[in-house]
Amino acid sequence: MGAKLPPPVKQLTLQHPAVRSKLGLPSRDAPVGTTTLRETNNPGKIPLETTTKWKKISVEKLSPKELLALSVQLLSKGQKEKAIPLLRQALNKEPEYVRALVVMGQTLLQNAQPAEATVYLERAISKLFLSGHPTEVEGVDLLILASQWAGVAFIRQGKMVEGIAHLERVANLKEPEEPKSKAHYYDGLVLLASALYNEGRKAEATKYLKSAVAYNPAYKEYLDQCEDDNDKLVGDLVSSRRGDY
Repeated sequence: MGAKLPPPVKQLTLQHPAVRSKLGLPSRDAPVGTTTLRETNNPGKIPLETTTKWKKISVEKLSPKELLALSVQLLSKGQKEKAIPLLRQALNKEPEYVRALVVMGQTLLQNAQPAEATVYLERAISKLFLSGHPTEVEGVDLLILASQWAGVAFIRQGKMVEGIAHLERVANLKEPEEPKSKAHYYDGLVLLASALYNEGRKAEATKYLKSAVAYNPAYKEYLDQCEDDNDKLVGDLVSSRRGDY
């Protein structure tokens, strides 16, 4: 049957360097005290030390971007329970803040709350489509990430049809030109192939994996196991989302 394949879904968590960069999370190797949150057109620096300086500032006085900045710093230290209320506050102030919706969805997914995660991720997707199909780099990338995580969130709830529909949205997009978005796009194809394989749709899974291998030969081990009918192709997509910070 072969060795158990590392679940590709883990590539899409906050551990993934490209995902952390796009969402404004600090590099896992960054020295303490150098963290910044990169916001489009607003590259403001936010101090990492939250114990003293931030306590002197009323949360109600912080802007949504500042609340997101503080929350991602807490998330970078594994403090989900402290970050979630700040994300809720940011979204209370700006309900359609797409970046915050995506971070909230991912955080809830990591916190074993897939049903609530889908609410935020689908809100982000709806917002991104509000003015038509996203065309700008950031919008396309957030759509890819939100669709991937929404797909995994539904799969964790045993809702394969809904999960695959979200993952197929990624496959239906034009391949992005921007390198990070392109990497996320092919991660999405591997996730879709994983889900399709688990549903017995091997031919479709193989097609997407071949496309991913053409982009990055590192995916070849997944293709090999698919063609070998390895029933451990993706491990357990439902459980592999736990504790990935």
